[in-house]
Amino acid sequence: MGYVFVAPLVIGVLAFAIYPMFAALYLSFNQTSGAALNGKWVGWSNYRYALHDPIFWKSLYNTIYMGIFSVALGIVVSFVLASMINSVKWVKGKNMFKGIFFLPNVISAVATTLLFSFLFFPTKQGVINFVLGTVHIDPVGWFTDPRFSRISIVLMSLWGALGYNTIIFIAGLQSVPRDLYEAAEVDGAAGLKKWWYITIPYMRPIFVFMIVMGTIGSMKRFTDVWLIGGTAGNPSGTLLTSVLYIYRNAFLAGQMGLATAASYLLFIVILILTVLLLRLNRKKDSFD
Repeated sequence: MGYVFVAPLVIGVLAFAIYPMFAALYLSFNQTSGAALNGKWVGWSNYRYALHDPIFWKSLYNTIYMGIFSVALGIVVSFVLASMINSVKWVKGKNMFKGIFFLPNVISAVATTLLFSFLFFPTKQGVINFVLGTVHIDPVGWFTDPRFSRISIVLMSLWGALGYNTIIFIAGLQSVPRDLYEAAEVDGAAGLKKWWYITIPYMRPIFVFMIVMGTIGSMKRFTDVWLIGGTAGNPSGTLLTSVLYIYRNAFLAGQMGLATAASYLLFIVILILTVLLLRLNRKKDSFD
């Protein structure tokens, strides 16, 4: 009877996860045209084409560029906010702050993008540019100027992910043993020293988890850049990400084989980054 009960889940995983993965791998070695999924076997040609395509490397650079700043800035800001909320003595006030900061996490990516399109409107009608105008600063093309477009996406993603990261950090902060703080107080350690020498080292597993999950999520960025920059990744291709490159080749150019090859290259990049992060953490553990 046990096999009967687990059969629906196993069948679902095989049909909608395992089979598509191997079917896409097989498709990446074929040259396809249009919506047809049965093409001509071309071996490694799709992979060679993607690796020699400057647009692929530009999309990967944009993805890593925005990913690094999104993960680094998101973790730092979220941890500082979590530490401040965790230090609040008023229980109801602490819960109120949790709800306020977690609220952006329940808003869809489309709604968040529309909101920031209004806030970052490139003329004086935009809220941010209106505020800058009060101190005599010219309007900034947040999403229209190649110099600011990627940083604007980072700021937008920071607002969207702030709540989830903060809640995870608060849960980790509440698990730090009080005995460590009391021992530090006996040795004369002040509040900032306790935070630096006790809280941060104890929270290292949480940091590793957040960095790994944030890296994986940032490498799959699509919705916000597609809504703002379109399929071209405007302005000047600065918002063209790897997933957007895959989307363009699959659904606009009709080259499913090339798109699946690019998706497996992206998978390899994500796998390498994840393994490196985990190995660095394991090496740090051996030093301890």
